[in-house]
Amino acid sequence: MVGGEVSFNSLRGLEINTGTCSRCRLFATRKNAVPGEGPEKAELMFVGEGPGAEEDRTGRPFVGRAGRLLDQALEEADIRREDVYITNLVKCRPPDNRQPRDDEMDACHHFLRAQIEFVDPVIVCTLGATALMRVLGKRGISSYRGRIFRRLGRCVVPTFHPAGALRNPSLKPFFLTDVKEVGRLITSREAYGRDRRDQTLF
Repeated sequence: MVGGEVSFNSLRGLEINTGTCSRCRLFATRKNAVPGEGPEKAELMFVGEGPGAEEDRTGRPFVGRAGRLLDQALEEADIRREDVYITNLVKCRPPDNRQPRDDEMDACHHFLRAQIEFVDPVIVCTLGATALMRVLGKRGISSYRGRIFRRLGRCVVPTFHPAGALRNPSLKPFFLTDVKEVGRLITSREAYGRDRRDQTLF
């Protein structure tokens, strides 16, 4: 039993299950659920807010303009996209790309918790203020971006959402720098704590 609600046998089973989920209002307007993408075990997981229009159309996370900026950041940090797991707080697109509501994030919470347990990342990089608040319970992305937080044997590194960096180009250098810091943590093995994770992150 994961999250006290739904049991999944595998990460892929979880991803398939999102396609039939009707736990919140977002299922009524989606074209495709966007569960996440990446290997079954990954050292690094990115957690954004919710899918956009291109993601809703394709069923893949971060494939629009924001995704292209994320790809650029990964390349500059010498991180291969195929080596990381990428997902969002909610798996269906909020209308007009609005911020996910609390009850929608609550409805998807068991999916994200289970993804963290299955993927077992050493580093979780949260993208944007909403993901920062949901994962670390902190407000003020400008104050916390780029900092390293240790939670239950994992490192959590918040940064700006790439969509936010596109809207406000002054944020782009900070976003790129933060992802490079994540790459450094992986290369240096600094993120690898003494304890293994036997509890969910949040």
